Amino acid sequence: MEFLHREKLPRSGFAGVKEHRLVMDPRAFDAAQSGDSWPGLGNLVYLADARFVANGETQLHEHREIDVISIMIEGRIRHEGSLQHGQILEADDVQVQRAGGEGFSHNEINPDNTANRMIQLWVLPETPGESAAYRQYRPARGRVTRVYGGEAGQQDRFASGTLIDVALLETGQSLDIDVPFLAYLSRGEGFVNEDAIGEGHLIRGEQMTFDTTQDAQLIIVHRKP
Repeated sequence: MEFLHREKLPRSGFAGVKEHRLVMDPRAFDAAQSGDSWPGLGNLVYLADARFVANGETQLHEHREIDVISIMIEGRIRHEGSLQHGQILEADDVQVQRAGGEGFSHNEINPDNTANRMIQLWVLPETPGESAAYRQYRPARGRVTRVYGGEAGQQDRFASGTLIDVALLETGQSLDIDVPFLAYLSRGEGFVNEDAIGEGHLIRGEQMTFDTTQDAQLIIVHRKP
């Protein structure tokens, strides 16, 4: 079992966003950029813990051939762009955008006078040249919700062999993971096996039991068996 805490990494950013970049995979970033960040798992190539300054924004920009998963932790985001313009994301909402070969443009905006917080993940698509598309999810408390990945043909999520789950766990709940994984504790506290961890820990391993000592949000990346 390995651990990486966001505070061990430099804080960087752009426009109105400041972030810790915990996953920067060599398939998308060179070694000089990635530094002490970890490589991804499956087709995951990027994971950042970001804060938008008050009324901050990413500014309008484009993506192609990447799937962008945004998970709100605190505050709100107003989404603008070529897909689902005008959507509002609140804490716990998950936005998934597939750029494909068509591509999309977007600007994520903090509409409030206080800072907010969002986790963003990038996943390489398995099939190039797909159409741009959009999904939004509201994970349920006390449960594990899959927000990305699955067999081709199902309509609930974008198809991929890389799976992303969001666990919103209440104090006292336990979660077992028995496959190779990356997991990010974006909120809360608990024990991973015998190790106490808190918000901001990235975990890498092949098996763990997570016991919550405080309401928690755990983002789990693994691969389809």
